[in-house]
Amino acid sequence: MTKNEEDFEMRDEYEFANPIRNPYVQRFQELNLVSLDPDVKAAFPDSKSVNDALRVVMQAAKVLQEFKKAS
Repeated sequence: MTKNEEDFEMRDEYEFANPIRNPYVQRFQELNLVSLDPDVKAAFPDSKSVNDALRVVMQAAKVLQEFKKAS
């Protein structure tokens, strides 16, 4: 047990009878975080630029797959 846990004291005003769900939980469940290497981060400064680049890669992969099927 840490010092903070030893010092913790439940206050009388804490009320757990009618809990409410965190209204922001849905936002965090939909959030996907990834770490970018410094060189990649320099090339893609924001989420939009990363998403745009990944969409181009996805489209290129789709075209390549269709080309391979046609061959």
